Amino acid sequence: MNADATSRPGVATRAATAGAELALESFRTDIATETKASDIDVVTQADRDAQARVIEVIESEYPDEPIVGEEDDALKTVPDSGPAWIVDPIDGTTNFVNDIRVWGTAVAAVKDGEPVGAAVVLPALDDSYTADREAAYLNGTAISVSETSEPELATVSPLMLWDVNNRKQYAAATRELVTRYTDLRRFGSAQATLSLIAAGSLDGGFTNLVSYPWDSVAGVHLIRQAGGTVTDRHGDRWRHDSEGLVVSNGAVHDSLLAATRGIDNTV
Repeated sequence: MNADATSRPGVATRAATAGAELALESFRTDIATETKASDIDVVTQADRDAQARVIEVIESEYPDEPIVGEEDDALKTVPDSGPAWIVDPIDGTTNFVNDIRVWGTAVAAVKDGEPVGAAVVLPALDDSYTADREAAYLNGTAISVSETSEPELATVSPLMLWDVNNRKQYAAATRELVTRYTDLRRFGSAQATLSLIAAGSLDGGFTNLVSYPWDSVAGVHLIRQAGGTVTDRHGDRWRHDSEGLVVSNGAVHDSLLAATRGIDNTV
Protein backbone atom coordinates (compact mmCIF):
# COMPACT_ATOMS: atom_id res chain seq x y z
CA MET A 1 0.00 0.00 0.00
CA ASN A 2 1.53 3.27 -1.12
CA ALA A 3 -0.98 5.70 0.39
CA ASP A 4 0.47 8.86 1.91
CA ALA A 5 0.51 8.66 5.71
CA THR A 6 -1.75 11.70 5.98
CA SER A 7 -4.28 10.54 3.37
CA ARG A 8 -7.48 8.93 4.59
CA PRO A 9 -6.31 5.39 3.73
CA GLY A 10 -2.95 6.16 5.31
CA VAL A 11 -4.49 7.51 8.51
CA ALA A 12 -6.87 4.53 8.69
CA THR A 13 -3.83 2.24 8.58
CA ARG A 14 -1.86 4.20 11.15
CA ALA A 15 -4.84 4.46 13.50
CA ALA A 16 -5.73 0.76 13.27
CA THR A 17 -2.10 -0.22 13.80
CA ALA A 18 -1.78 2.02 16.86
CA GLY A 19 -4.99 0.69 18.40
CA ALA A 20 -4.07 -2.91 17.67
CA GLU A 21 -0.60 -2.56 19.16
CA LEU A 22 -2.04 -1.08 22.34
CA ALA A 23 -4.66 -3.83 22.65
CA LEU A 24 -1.97 -6.47 22.10
CA GLU A 25 -0.26 -5.34 25.31
CA SER A 26 -3.29 -6.62 27.25
CA PHE A 27 -3.78 -9.84 25.27
CA ARG A 28 -3.34 -13.02 27.31
CA THR A 29 -3.16 -11.06 30.55
CA ASP A 30 -5.51 -11.20 33.50
CA ILE A 31 -7.84 -8.52 32.15
CA ALA A 32 -11.30 -8.00 33.62
CA THR A 33 -14.37 -8.32 31.40
CA GLU A 34 -17.77 -6.68 31.52
CA THR A 35 -20.98 -7.36 29.60
CA LYS A 36 -23.07 -4.91 27.60
CA ALA A 37 -26.42 -5.71 25.97
CA SER A 38 -26.23 -9.43 26.78
CA ASP A 39 -24.08 -11.98 28.58
CA ILE A 40 -22.32 -12.85 25.32
CA ASP A 41 -21.60 -9.19 24.43
CA VAL A 42 -18.38 -8.53 26.33
CA VAL A 43 -16.11 -5.51 26.65
CA THR A 44 -12.80 -4.83 28.36
CA GLN A 45 -10.74 -1.81 29.29
CA ALA A 46 -8.50 -2.76 26.37
CA ASP A 47 -11.44 -2.04 24.01
CA ARG A 48 -11.84 1.43 25.49
CA ASP A 49 -8.14 2.20 25.55
CA ALA A 50 -7.63 1.01 21.97
CA GLN A 51 -10.56 3.10 20.73
CA ALA A 52 -9.15 6.17 22.46
CA ARG A 53 -5.79 5.54 20.80
CA VAL A 54 -7.40 5.13 17.37
CA ILE A 55 -9.35 8.35 17.81
CA GLU A 56 -6.21 10.17 18.91
CA VAL A 57 -4.45 9.25 15.66
CA ILE A 58 -7.44 10.20 13.50
CA GLU A 59 -7.94 13.53 15.24
CA SER A 60 -4.27 14.40 14.81
CA GLU A 61 -4.94 14.74 11.06
CA TYR A 62 -8.72 15.24 10.82
CA PRO A 63 -9.74 16.85 14.12
CA ASP A 64 -13.24 17.99 13.20
CA GLU A 65 -14.64 14.89 11.51
CA PRO A 66 -17.26 12.63 13.14
CA ILE A 67 -16.20 9.23 14.46
CA VAL A 68 -18.54 6.26 14.63
CA GLY A 69 -17.42 3.64 17.10
CA GLU A 70 -18.56 0.65 19.13
CA GLU A 71 -17.50 1.84 22.57
CA ASP A 72 -18.46 4.68 24.92
CA ASP A 73 -19.78 7.97 23.54
CA ALA A 74 -18.79 7.61 19.88
CA LEU A 75 -21.54 8.06 17.28
CA LYS A 76 -23.50 4.90 16.46
CA THR A 77 -24.75 5.81 12.97
CA VAL A 78 -22.84 6.80 9.86
CA PRO A 79 -23.58 10.30 8.49
CA ASP A 80 -25.11 10.26 5.02
CA SER A 81 -23.03 13.22 3.86
CA GLY A 82 -19.51 14.41 4.38
CA PRO A 83 -16.46 12.59 5.73
CA ALA A 84 -16.51 10.29 8.77
CA TRP A 85 -14.55 7.50 10.41
CA ILE A 86 -15.74 4.09 11.64
CA VAL A 87 -13.84 2.33 14.40
CA ASP A 88 -13.94 -1.09 16.04
CA PRO A 89 -11.10 -1.17 18.59
CA ILE A 90 -11.26 -4.95 19.15
CA ASP A 91 -13.41 -6.90 16.73
CA GLY A 92 -13.59 -10.36 18.24
CA THR A 93 -13.50 -9.42 21.93
CA THR A 94 -14.72 -12.87 22.97
CA ASN A 95 -11.72 -14.37 21.18
CA PHE A 96 -9.51 -11.74 22.84
CA VAL A 97 -10.61 -12.60 26.37
CA ASN A 98 -10.36 -16.34 25.67
CA ASP A 99 -6.76 -16.05 24.43
CA ILE A 100 -7.64 -16.84 20.80
CA ARG A 101 -5.50 -14.92 18.32
CA VAL A 102 -8.28 -14.08 15.84
CA TRP A 103 -9.19 -10.48 16.72
CA GLY A 104 -8.23 -7.11 15.37
CA THR A 105 -8.68 -3.37 15.16
CA ALA A 106 -10.72 -2.06 12.22
CA VAL A 107 -10.85 1.50 10.89
CA ALA A 108 -12.67 2.77 7.82
CA ALA A 109 -12.69 6.25 6.31
CA VAL A 110 -15.93 7.13 4.53
CA LYS A 111 -17.24 10.01 2.44
CA ASP A 112 -20.99 10.40 1.96
CA GLY A 113 -21.40 6.99 3.55
CA GLU A 114 -19.07 5.20 1.12
CA PRO A 115 -15.69 3.82 2.22
CA VAL A 116 -12.57 5.35 0.68
CA GLY A 117 -9.93 3.71 2.86
CA ALA A 118 -9.78 0.89 5.38
CA ALA A 119 -7.53 -1.17 7.60
CA VAL A 120 -8.06 -4.34 9.62
CA VAL A 121 -5.01 -5.10 11.74
CA LEU A 122 -4.77 -8.53 13.42
CA PRO A 123 -1.73 -8.05 15.66
CA ALA A 124 -1.68 -11.47 17.33
CA LEU A 125 -1.47 -12.99 13.83
CA ASP A 126 0.97 -10.33 12.59
CA ASP A 127 -1.32 -9.54 9.65
CA SER A 128 -2.42 -6.14 8.39
CA TYR A 129 -5.14 -5.88 5.74
CA THR A 130 -5.51 -2.47 4.11
CA ALA A 131 -7.33 -0.91 1.18
CA ASP A 132 -7.13 2.42 -0.61
CA ARG A 133 -8.86 3.68 -3.76
CA GLU A 134 -6.78 1.38 -5.97
CA ALA A 135 -6.52 -2.07 -4.41
CA ALA A 136 -6.47 -4.19 -1.24
CA TYR A 137 -3.32 -5.47 0.43
CA LEU A 138 -2.08 -7.99 2.99
CA ASN A 139 1.09 -6.79 4.69
CA GLY A 140 1.70 -4.43 1.79
CA THR A 141 1.23 -6.95 -1.03
CA ALA A 142 -1.82 -6.68 -3.30
CA ILE A 143 -4.47 -9.37 -2.77
CA SER A 144 -7.49 -10.62 -4.68
CA VAL A 145 -10.50 -12.79 -4.00
CA SER A 146 -10.48 -16.50 -4.78
CA GLU A 147 -11.19 -18.03 -8.18
CA THR A 148 -13.46 -20.82 -6.92
CA SER A 149 -16.43 -21.05 -9.26
CA GLU A 150 -18.22 -24.22 -8.16
CA PRO A 151 -20.28 -23.75 -4.97
CA GLU A 152 -19.69 -27.33 -3.86
CA LEU A 153 -15.95 -26.56 -3.76
CA ALA A 154 -16.37 -23.32 -1.81
CA THR A 155 -15.63 -22.63 1.86
CA VAL A 156 -18.06 -20.09 3.31
CA SER A 157 -18.59 -18.43 6.67
CA PRO A 158 -21.60 -17.10 8.59
CA LEU A 159 -20.59 -13.47 9.18
CA MET A 160 -22.47 -12.54 12.34
CA LEU A 161 -23.60 -14.30 15.50
CA TRP A 162 -27.37 -14.63 15.71
CA ASP A 163 -28.47 -13.77 19.25
CA VAL A 164 -30.17 -16.18 21.64
CA ASN A 165 -33.62 -15.21 20.34
CA ASN A 166 -32.65 -16.04 16.75
CA ARG A 167 -30.99 -19.43 17.09
CA LYS A 168 -33.43 -20.96 14.59
CA GLN A 169 -31.94 -18.60 12.02
CA TYR A 170 -28.42 -19.54 13.12
CA ALA A 171 -29.30 -23.21 12.69
CA ALA A 172 -30.83 -22.46 9.28
CA ALA A 173 -27.70 -20.59 8.19
CA THR A 174 -25.53 -23.53 9.22
CA ARG A 175 -27.82 -25.95 7.39
CA GLU A 176 -27.61 -23.86 4.23
CA LEU A 177 -23.83 -23.79 4.41
CA VAL A 178 -23.20 -27.47 5.09
CA THR A 179 -25.63 -28.61 2.39
CA ARG A 180 -24.39 -26.24 -0.34
CA TYR A 181 -20.63 -25.91 0.18
CA THR A 182 -17.60 -28.06 0.85
CA ASP A 183 -17.10 -26.65 4.34
CA LEU A 184 -17.76 -23.72 6.64
CA ARG A 185 -15.65 -21.63 8.99
CA ARG A 186 -16.66 -19.32 11.80
CA PHE A 187 -13.87 -17.25 13.30
CA GLY A 188 -15.68 -15.09 15.85
CA SER A 189 -14.57 -11.83 14.23
CA ALA A 190 -16.55 -10.43 11.30
CA GLN A 191 -13.76 -8.10 10.21
CA ALA A 192 -11.19 -10.89 10.24
CA THR A 193 -13.56 -13.07 8.22
CA LEU A 194 -14.17 -10.34 5.64
CA SER A 195 -10.41 -9.83 5.38
CA LEU A 196 -9.87 -13.52 4.69
CA ILE A 197 -12.47 -13.38 1.92
CA ALA A 198 -10.68 -10.39 0.39
CA ALA A 199 -7.43 -12.36 0.43
CA GLY A 200 -8.98 -15.43 -1.20
CA SER A 201 -8.60 -17.64 1.88
CA LEU A 202 -12.39 -18.03 2.01
CA ASP A 203 -14.82 -17.87 -0.89
CA GLY A 204 -17.71 -15.98 0.72
CA GLY A 205 -19.83 -15.18 3.73
CA PHE A 206 -23.38 -14.17 4.52
CA THR A 207 -25.93 -13.01 7.05
CA ASN A 208 -29.54 -11.89 6.79
CA LEU A 209 -29.02 -9.46 9.69
CA VAL A 210 -28.32 -5.74 9.64
CA SER A 211 -24.67 -5.49 10.61
CA TYR A 212 -23.16 -2.76 12.74
CA PRO A 213 -20.95 -0.46 10.62
CA TRP A 214 -17.93 -1.08 12.86
CA ASP A 215 -18.28 -4.82 12.20
CA SER A 216 -18.49 -4.53 8.44
CA VAL A 217 -17.52 -1.36 6.54
CA ALA A 218 -13.73 -1.77 6.64
CA GLY A 219 -13.93 -5.40 5.52
CA VAL A 220 -16.46 -4.58 2.81
CA HIS A 221 -14.03 -2.06 1.34
CA LEU A 222 -11.28 -4.68 1.39
CA ILE A 223 -13.43 -7.15 -0.54
CA ARG A 224 -14.55 -4.62 -3.13
CA GLN A 225 -10.99 -3.45 -3.73
CA ALA A 226 -9.86 -7.08 -4.01
CA GLY A 227 -12.36 -7.67 -6.83
CA GLY A 228 -15.16 -9.28 -4.84
CA THR A 229 -18.92 -8.74 -4.77
CA VAL A 230 -20.84 -7.23 -1.86
CA THR A 231 -24.64 -6.97 -1.75
CA ASP A 232 -27.53 -6.93 0.66
CA ARG A 233 -29.69 -10.04 1.05
CA HIS A 234 -31.74 -9.06 -2.03
CA GLY A 235 -28.72 -8.74 -4.31
CA ASP A 236 -28.64 -4.94 -4.36
CA ARG A 237 -25.48 -2.95 -3.70
CA TRP A 238 -24.68 -3.01 0.02
CA ARG A 239 -24.24 0.05 2.19
CA HIS A 240 -23.75 0.46 5.92
CA ASP A 241 -27.47 0.37 6.77
CA SER A 242 -28.52 -2.44 4.42
CA GLU A 243 -30.50 -5.47 5.54
CA GLY A 244 -28.29 -8.50 5.21
CA LEU A 245 -24.69 -8.72 4.05
CA VAL A 246 -23.62 -11.18 1.35
CA VAL A 247 -19.99 -11.17 0.21
CA SER A 248 -18.13 -13.40 -2.19
CA ASN A 249 -15.56 -13.75 -4.92
CA GLY A 250 -18.39 -13.02 -7.37
CA ALA A 251 -18.49 -16.47 -8.94
CA VAL A 252 -20.47 -18.06 -6.10
CA HIS A 253 -22.56 -15.01 -5.24
CA ASP A 254 -25.87 -16.23 -6.65
CA SER A 255 -25.53 -19.39 -4.58
CA LEU A 256 -24.96 -17.32 -1.43
CA LEU A 257 -28.03 -15.21 -2.14
CA ALA A 258 -30.04 -18.42 -2.40
CA ALA A 259 -28.55 -19.59 0.89
CA THR A 260 -29.62 -16.31 2.51
CA ARG A 261 -33.17 -16.85 1.25
CA GLY A 262 -32.97 -20.24 2.96
CA ILE A 263 -32.53 -18.46 6.30
CA ASP A 264 -35.46 -16.15 5.56
CA ASN A 265 -37.71 -19.09 4.79
CA THR A 266 -37.16 -20.37 8.32
CA VAL A 267 -38.80 -17.40 10.04
